[in-house]
Amino acid sequence: MVVTGAEPDRARGRRRGDLRSALVAESFGLLSESGLAGFSVAELARRLKVSTAAPYRHFRDRDALLAAVATRAAGELTAAMRAAVAAAGPDPVDRFAATAGAYVRFVSTRGAGFDVIFAPGLRHLHDSDLAEAGRELMALLLDLAQDAHPAGPREALQLLEQVSALAHGYATLDTDGFLSDARPSDGDVATRATRAAAGLVRGGGPC
Repeated sequence: MVVTGAEPDRARGRRRGDLRSALVAESFGLLSESGLAGFSVAELARRLKVSTAAPYRHFRDRDALLAAVATRAAGELTAAMRAAVAAAGPDPVDRFAATAGAYVRFVSTRGAGFDVIFAPGLRHLHDSDLAEAGRELMALLLDLAQDAHPAGPREALQLLEQVSALAHGYATLDTDGFLSDARPSDGDVATRATRAAAGLVRGGGPC
């Protein structure tokens, strides 16, 4: 069937909500391949077989789209960390350390991490949904850090910084292929990150 006046792509065949959701969902795959710096709305449109103008009917610019992606990433990461914490048992150190492994797994499967969720380039948007999602994620981590090392809020914040840096480091090295499965290891990368985080906390906490 020929539809006169139809766009040369599939945008007209999609409902508005469907395309918006598809743009956000497909962005994760593109981020996992190109990173934040190489993220292109034009490439995203090509992958979804829509015109390069179609994404801008739903997001005013690239940053607004990335803010929606970051918001979803923060929510999904928070949920993944809560699940890992629940499975870790009652020990506060194990529960906090489990977030490091959850982070590595999330980045490896979704291609988005702290660099996307807390991207400096998105701060000028003052996006309320992204801000709330980020606060929920950090509140969870800070509460776990305080339980694992109850020496005071300053020390808990320092510990959170160090464990987050450890987790992000493992995730980045894994994504870059440095921590290949071909290398001798005791457990997968997420397991190793969890053990390293527990070792850091049990070794005396923040320094």
